[in-house]
Amino acid sequence: MPDTNPAENAVVCVDLDRTLIYSSAALGLSGADADLPRLLCVELYQGRPLSYVTESAAAGLELLAAAATLVPTTTRTPEQYARVHLLGEAPAYAICANGGHLLVDGHSDPDWAAGVRVRVSECAEPAEVYAHLSRISGDFVKKLRMAADLFCYAVVERGELPAGWVAELAGWCAERGWTTSLQGRKVYCLPKPLTKAAAAAEVARRTGAGVLLAAGDSLLDTELLEAADASIRPPHGELAETGWVGEGTSVSPSGGVAAGEEIVGWLLERALNPGAVPRRGAWRENPLPSR
Repeated sequence: MPDTNPAENAVVCVDLDRTLIYSSAALGLSGADADLPRLLCVELYQGRPLSYVTESAAAGLELLAAAATLVPTTTRTPEQYARVHLLGEAPAYAICANGGHLLVDGHSDPDWAAGVRVRVSECAEPAEVYAHLSRISGDFVKKLRMAADLFCYAVVERGELPAGWVAELAGWCAERGWTTSLQGRKVYCLPKPLTKAAAAAEVARRTGAGVLLAAGDSLLDTELLEAADASIRPPHGELAETGWVGEGTSVSPSGGVAAGEEIVGWLLERALNPGAVPRRGAWRENPLPSR
Protein backbone atom coordinates (compact mmCIF):
# COMPACT_ATOMS: atom_id res chain seq x y z
CA MET A 1 0.00 0.00 0.00
CA PRO A 2 1.25 3.54 -0.70
CA ASP A 3 2.45 5.69 2.19
CA THR A 4 -0.48 7.72 3.54
CA ASN A 5 1.60 10.50 5.07
CA PRO A 6 1.05 13.52 2.74
CA ALA A 7 4.59 14.75 3.38
CA GLU A 8 5.87 11.46 1.98
CA ASN A 9 3.66 11.30 -1.10
CA ALA A 10 5.31 11.52 -4.49
CA VAL A 11 4.80 13.64 -7.58
CA VAL A 12 5.78 11.68 -10.70
CA CYS A 13 6.55 13.75 -13.82
CA VAL A 14 6.87 11.64 -16.97
CA ASP A 15 7.80 12.82 -20.45
CA LEU A 16 5.56 11.35 -23.13
CA ASP A 17 7.04 10.82 -26.59
CA ARG A 18 9.73 8.13 -26.74
CA THR A 19 9.81 7.91 -22.94
CA LEU A 20 6.34 6.66 -22.11
CA ILE A 21 4.47 6.48 -25.44
CA TYR A 22 5.77 5.37 -28.83
CA SER A 23 4.79 5.76 -32.46
CA SER A 24 4.86 2.76 -34.79
CA ALA A 25 8.27 3.84 -36.07
CA ALA A 26 9.70 4.06 -32.55
CA LEU A 27 8.34 0.81 -31.05
CA GLY A 28 11.69 -0.95 -31.38
CA LEU A 29 10.14 -4.43 -31.31
CA SER A 30 12.13 -7.47 -32.33
CA GLY A 31 11.65 -11.22 -32.31
CA ALA A 32 8.86 -13.47 -33.51
CA ASP A 33 5.53 -11.75 -33.95
CA ALA A 34 3.84 -14.39 -31.81
CA ASP A 35 6.06 -13.43 -28.88
CA LEU A 36 5.59 -9.66 -29.01
CA PRO A 37 3.55 -7.88 -26.32
CA ARG A 38 0.01 -6.65 -26.82
CA LEU A 39 -0.16 -2.91 -27.37
CA LEU A 40 -2.73 -0.33 -26.38
CA CYS A 41 -3.27 2.73 -28.58
CA VAL A 42 -3.30 5.87 -26.42
CA GLU A 43 -3.40 8.52 -29.15
CA LEU A 44 -5.31 9.05 -32.37
CA TYR A 45 -4.50 11.71 -34.94
CA GLN A 46 -7.00 12.46 -37.69
CA GLY A 47 -8.79 9.26 -36.74
CA ARG A 48 -5.71 7.05 -37.09
CA PRO A 49 -3.68 5.28 -34.37
CA LEU A 50 -0.52 7.21 -33.58
CA SER A 51 1.00 6.33 -30.18
CA TYR A 52 1.12 3.18 -28.09
CA VAL A 53 2.07 1.68 -24.74
CA THR A 54 2.19 -1.99 -23.82
CA GLU A 55 -0.87 -3.26 -21.98
CA SER A 56 1.36 -3.98 -18.97
CA ALA A 57 2.53 -0.35 -19.00
CA ALA A 58 -1.10 0.82 -19.17
CA ALA A 59 -2.00 -1.28 -16.12
CA GLY A 60 1.06 0.01 -14.29
CA LEU A 61 0.08 3.61 -15.05
CA GLU A 62 -3.28 3.10 -13.34
CA LEU A 63 -1.47 1.81 -10.24
CA LEU A 64 1.01 4.67 -10.42
CA ALA A 65 -1.79 7.25 -10.60
CA ALA A 66 -3.37 5.67 -7.51
CA ALA A 67 -0.09 5.71 -5.55
CA ALA A 68 1.16 9.19 -6.48
CA THR A 69 0.35 12.41 -8.30
CA LEU A 70 1.05 11.38 -11.89
CA VAL A 71 1.90 14.36 -14.09
CA PRO A 72 2.29 13.89 -17.87
CA THR A 73 5.11 16.30 -18.72
CA THR A 74 5.64 17.21 -22.34
CA THR A 75 6.85 19.75 -24.88
CA ARG A 76 3.57 19.23 -26.71
CA THR A 77 1.10 22.09 -26.74
CA PRO A 78 -2.08 21.61 -24.67
CA GLU A 79 -3.97 20.84 -27.90
CA GLN A 80 -1.48 18.11 -28.87
CA TYR A 81 -1.50 16.68 -25.37
CA ALA A 82 -5.30 16.47 -25.39
CA ARG A 83 -5.08 13.68 -27.99
CA VAL A 84 -3.29 11.41 -25.48
CA HIS A 85 -5.39 9.23 -23.18
CA LEU A 86 -3.15 7.42 -20.69
CA LEU A 87 -5.70 6.61 -17.98
CA GLY A 88 -9.38 5.89 -17.55
CA GLU A 89 -9.61 9.25 -15.78
CA ALA A 90 -7.39 12.13 -16.88
CA PRO A 91 -4.67 13.18 -14.39
CA ALA A 92 -5.45 16.26 -12.32
CA TYR A 93 -2.18 17.92 -13.40
CA ALA A 94 -0.27 18.01 -16.67
CA ILE A 95 2.70 20.08 -17.83
CA CYS A 96 2.61 21.19 -21.48
CA ALA A 97 4.66 23.43 -23.78
CA ASN A 98 7.81 22.46 -21.86
CA GLY A 99 6.47 24.13 -18.73
CA GLY A 100 4.74 27.02 -20.43
CA HIS A 101 1.33 25.69 -19.44
CA LEU A 102 0.36 23.99 -16.19
CA LEU A 103 -2.95 22.22 -16.72
CA VAL A 104 -5.20 21.77 -13.71
CA ASP A 105 -8.18 19.52 -14.36
CA GLY A 106 -7.62 20.01 -18.06
CA HIS A 107 -7.41 23.82 -18.03
CA SER A 108 -4.33 26.01 -18.26
CA ASP A 109 -3.65 27.82 -14.99
CA PRO A 110 -3.72 31.52 -15.95
CA ASP A 111 -1.48 32.69 -13.10
CA TRP A 112 1.20 30.16 -13.99
CA ALA A 113 1.02 31.06 -17.69
CA ALA A 114 1.31 34.77 -16.86
CA GLY A 115 4.38 34.15 -14.71
CA VAL A 116 6.01 32.19 -17.52
CA ARG A 117 5.41 35.07 -19.94
CA VAL A 118 7.23 37.40 -17.57
CA ARG A 119 10.23 35.07 -17.24
CA VAL A 120 10.63 34.46 -20.98
CA SER A 121 10.24 38.15 -21.81
CA GLU A 122 13.93 38.61 -21.00
CA CYS A 123 14.83 36.46 -24.01
CA ALA A 124 14.47 37.13 -27.72
CA GLU A 125 10.91 37.24 -29.02
CA PRO A 126 9.59 33.99 -30.51
CA ALA A 127 8.84 35.83 -33.76
CA GLU A 128 12.53 36.71 -34.14
CA VAL A 129 13.59 33.10 -33.71
CA TYR A 130 10.88 31.84 -36.04
CA ALA A 131 11.97 34.34 -38.70
CA HIS A 132 15.57 33.16 -38.37
CA LEU A 133 14.50 29.53 -38.72
CA SER A 134 12.60 30.48 -41.87
CA ARG A 135 15.65 32.19 -43.35
CA ILE A 136 18.02 29.27 -42.80
CA SER A 137 15.57 26.53 -43.81
CA GLY A 138 16.11 24.48 -46.94
CA ASP A 139 14.39 21.54 -48.59
CA PHE A 140 15.32 19.39 -45.58
CA VAL A 141 12.81 21.38 -43.48
CA LYS A 142 9.33 20.03 -44.11
CA LYS A 143 7.36 22.20 -41.67
CA LEU A 144 7.88 25.18 -39.40
CA ARG A 145 5.61 25.68 -36.41
CA MET A 146 5.08 28.27 -33.69
CA ALA A 147 3.93 26.50 -30.51
CA ALA A 148 1.70 28.17 -27.92
CA ASP A 149 3.24 31.54 -28.90
CA LEU A 150 6.19 30.53 -26.69
CA PHE A 151 8.63 28.59 -28.85
CA CYS A 152 9.04 27.17 -32.35
CA TYR A 153 10.21 24.01 -34.04
CA ALA A 154 11.09 22.62 -37.43
CA VAL A 155 10.14 19.19 -38.75
CA VAL A 156 13.14 17.97 -40.74
CA GLU A 157 14.42 15.02 -42.73
CA ARG A 158 17.30 14.02 -40.45
CA GLY A 159 19.21 12.26 -43.20
CA GLU A 160 19.24 15.48 -45.22
CA LEU A 161 20.33 17.88 -42.44
CA PRO A 162 23.44 19.80 -43.54
CA ALA A 163 26.51 19.16 -41.38
CA GLY A 164 26.72 21.72 -38.61
CA TRP A 165 23.24 23.17 -39.22
CA VAL A 166 21.87 22.30 -35.79
CA ALA A 167 25.09 23.41 -34.04
CA GLU A 168 25.04 26.77 -35.81
CA LEU A 169 21.38 27.23 -34.94
CA ALA A 170 22.12 26.36 -31.31
CA GLY A 171 24.87 28.96 -31.17
CA TRP A 172 22.65 31.66 -32.66
CA CYS A 173 19.86 30.79 -30.20
CA ALA A 174 22.20 30.73 -27.19
CA GLU A 175 23.23 34.33 -27.89
CA ARG A 176 19.57 35.29 -27.55
CA GLY A 177 18.74 33.34 -24.41
CA TRP A 178 17.27 30.33 -26.20
CA THR A 179 18.15 26.64 -26.24
CA THR A 180 17.96 24.06 -29.03
CA SER A 181 17.06 20.36 -29.01
CA LEU A 182 16.91 17.72 -31.76
CA GLN A 183 14.29 15.07 -31.02
CA GLY A 184 13.51 12.57 -33.73
CA ARG A 185 12.51 14.66 -36.76
CA LYS A 186 11.91 17.84 -34.77
CA VAL A 187 14.37 20.64 -34.01
CA TYR A 188 13.05 22.67 -31.08
CA CYS A 189 14.05 26.23 -30.18
CA LEU A 190 12.89 27.41 -26.75
CA PRO A 191 13.60 30.27 -24.33
CA LYS A 192 15.92 29.01 -21.59
CA PRO A 193 13.55 29.96 -18.72
CA LEU A 194 10.89 27.69 -20.25
CA THR A 195 11.53 24.47 -18.30
CA LYS A 196 9.62 21.42 -17.21
CA ALA A 197 11.52 21.47 -13.92
CA ALA A 198 10.00 24.77 -12.77
CA ALA A 199 6.47 23.53 -13.44
CA ALA A 200 7.22 20.20 -11.74
CA ALA A 201 8.39 22.02 -8.62
CA GLU A 202 5.16 24.04 -8.65
CA VAL A 203 3.04 20.87 -8.74
CA ALA A 204 5.09 19.43 -5.86
CA ARG A 205 4.54 22.65 -3.89
CA ARG A 206 0.79 22.70 -4.52
CA THR A 207 0.33 19.06 -3.56
CA GLY A 208 2.63 19.19 -0.53
CA ALA A 209 4.67 16.30 -1.89
CA GLY A 210 7.81 15.12 -0.19
CA VAL A 211 9.33 13.37 -3.21
CA LEU A 212 9.68 14.21 -6.91
CA LEU A 213 10.27 11.41 -9.41
CA ALA A 214 10.84 11.98 -13.12
CA ALA A 215 11.51 10.33 -16.47
CA GLY A 216 12.59 11.74 -19.84
CA ASP A 217 14.78 11.13 -22.89
CA SER A 218 15.80 14.51 -24.38
CA LEU A 219 18.05 17.43 -23.52
CA LEU A 220 14.89 19.37 -22.70
CA ASP A 221 14.36 16.88 -19.87
CA THR A 222 17.80 17.41 -18.33
CA GLU A 223 16.74 20.00 -15.76
CA LEU A 224 13.71 17.92 -14.82
CA LEU A 225 15.81 14.80 -14.24
CA GLU A 226 18.35 16.78 -12.23
CA ALA A 227 15.62 18.48 -10.19
CA ALA A 228 14.02 15.18 -9.18
CA ASP A 229 15.00 13.16 -6.13
CA ALA A 230 15.26 10.10 -8.39
CA SER A 231 14.84 9.80 -12.14
CA ILE A 232 15.14 7.42 -15.06
CA ARG A 233 15.68 7.67 -18.80
CA PRO A 234 15.52 5.14 -21.66
CA PRO A 235 18.73 3.95 -23.38
CA HIS A 236 17.72 5.82 -26.55
CA GLY A 237 17.00 9.45 -27.38
CA GLU A 238 18.96 12.67 -27.25
CA LEU A 239 20.37 12.11 -23.74
CA ALA A 240 21.68 8.67 -24.74
CA GLU A 241 23.13 10.02 -27.99
CA THR A 242 25.06 12.72 -26.11
CA GLY A 243 26.18 10.34 -23.37
CA TRP A 244 24.46 12.34 -20.64
CA VAL A 245 24.73 10.84 -17.16
CA GLY A 246 23.03 12.40 -14.15
CA GLU A 247 23.48 11.69 -10.47
CA GLY A 248 20.44 9.79 -9.30
CA THR A 249 19.32 9.00 -12.87
CA SER A 250 18.92 5.35 -13.83
CA VAL A 251 18.71 3.90 -17.35
CA SER A 252 16.09 1.34 -18.33
CA PRO A 253 17.55 -1.93 -19.67
CA SER A 254 15.43 -2.04 -22.84
CA GLY A 255 14.76 0.43 -25.61
CA GLY A 256 11.61 1.22 -27.56
CA VAL A 257 8.15 0.60 -26.15
CA ALA A 258 9.60 -1.94 -23.70
CA ALA A 259 11.45 0.95 -22.06
CA GLY A 260 8.13 2.64 -21.38
CA GLU A 261 6.93 -0.43 -19.52
CA GLU A 262 10.17 -0.68 -17.51
CA ILE A 263 10.08 3.02 -16.65
CA VAL A 264 6.52 2.73 -15.33
CA GLY A 265 7.56 -0.21 -13.14
CA TRP A 266 10.63 1.64 -11.84
CA LEU A 267 8.58 4.71 -10.94
CA LEU A 268 5.81 2.65 -9.34
CA GLU A 269 8.25 0.83 -7.08
CA ARG A 270 9.50 4.16 -5.68
CA ALA A 271 6.08 5.82 -5.55
CA LEU A 272 4.85 2.97 -3.34
CA ASN A 273 7.72 3.55 -0.94
CA PRO A 274 8.61 7.26 -1.16
CA GLY A 275 10.24 7.24 2.26
CA ALA A 276 13.07 5.16 0.80
CA VAL A 277 13.88 7.71 -1.93
CA PRO A 278 16.91 9.91 -1.06
CA ARG A 279 16.11 13.61 -0.76
CA ARG A 280 18.62 14.91 -3.26
CA GLY A 281 16.43 16.80 -5.73
CA ALA A 282 17.26 20.38 -6.69
CA TRP A 283 13.51 21.16 -6.89
CA ARG A 284 13.53 22.12 -3.19
CA GLU A 285 16.29 24.68 -3.49
CA ASN A 286 14.81 27.50 -5.58
CA PRO A 287 11.14 26.84 -6.29
CA LEU A 288 9.59 29.55 -8.42
CA PRO A 289 6.71 31.33 -6.68
CA SER A 290 3.33 31.25 -8.34
CA ARG A 291 1.89 34.64 -9.24
